Amino acid sequence: MIPLFDMTRQYENLREEILKAIDDVLLSGKVILGPAVSEFESEFAMYLNVKHAIGVANGSDALVIALHSIGIEKGEKVITTPYTFFATASCIVRNGGVPVFVDVDKETYNIDLNQVEDVLKREKIRIVIPVHLFGRSVDFENLLFLKEKYHVKILEDSAQSVGSEGKIGNKILKSGTIGDIGIFSFFPTKNLGAYGDAGMIVTNNDELAEKCRMLRQHGSKKKYYHEMVGYNSRIDSIHAAILSVKLKYLDEWTTRRIEIAKEYQRLFEDYKLPVKYPKVVETGYRNHVYHQYVVEFENEETRNRVKEHLEESGIGTALYYPLPLHLQKCFSEYGYKEGDFPVAESLSKTTLALPIFPELRNEEIKEVVEKIKESL
Repeated sequence: MIPLFDMTRQYENLREEILKAIDDVLLSGKVILGPAVSEFESEFAMYLNVKHAIGVANGSDALVIALHSIGIEKGEKVITTPYTFFATASCIVRNGGVPVFVDVDKETYNIDLNQVEDVLKREKIRIVIPVHLFGRSVDFENLLFLKEKYHVKILEDSAQSVGSEGKIGNKILKSGTIGDIGIFSFFPTKNLGAYGDAGMIVTNNDELAEKCRMLRQHGSKKKYYHEMVGYNSRIDSIHAAILSVKLKYLDEWTTRRIEIAKEYQRLFEDYKLPVKYPKVVETGYRNHVYHQYVVEFENEETRNRVKEHLEESGIGTALYYPLPLHLQKCFSEYGYKEGDFPVAESLSKTTLALPIFPELRNEEIKEVVEKIKESL
């Protein structure tokens, strides 16, 4: 068996450290917003070189709270991508807004910023939610250009891209720190994952940070005194302590993920397989941290045949994402139809995620590629 993702190998390596961290939290008796949370928030802020990090219960809540903090109004339109996880768009609707979808770039799978600008030229829209999908950074310079030219608020969905980087001028920055506010998910399968749900909001804006801290705790600064209606969404101390242990290894794990991507690439090239794969480009910074390793086939029939053969061979795969968001039943009221976003719709039929996690062995990568070769 070669799983799509395996938590157990990593846990075996870190077991003693993690158990000690959990024990320390339980012995302290401070399990809600205790020292472990404050310490991890400080460490994560330092890792990103950002002023504020606010731990919340999960990445979906992070999106809802971050968007709430920006001051979205009822019925307000917000631009985002149709090719991403559901929470990116649902946070708009849950805040009373209206998602305005824009197609993705066929090479990066990230939102097409040229098409975003086309919409901004036509309509007065105040908020944009780009997604750094599968671990690949959106173009930072173009994102900042749109922010400054059109005076839009940028909420970066960095749920899949912890540690990914980009350049603005000569400066290398991390995803989540370019816009007004950013979010991260620590779902167990993420590059930095807890053993349950957890998330983080980050910002350099003092006012937004204070509002997010209030919103995560029922809209209060002082217990039982509520300045707004908020949420019950706090990162658990146990998860924070575990993530503090894991954060020390994140760069090492990222290096290994890039090595795995290079090995996949080498094998695809050696076997001359008709597969479109994410090429590792030497840029001097980590523009892709390979949260998922997603390849693209000629058509849906080929993709499905490969998927079936891999799974019959005991190799894990996943479809990200089989139905774009603009075609989801719950968003039907917004009037989108099939054909509106051809790139996203094509990717939903032709892409397949292959196994990737830091402990994946090279002989396992070779077996995956050989099984793909057998089915083509």
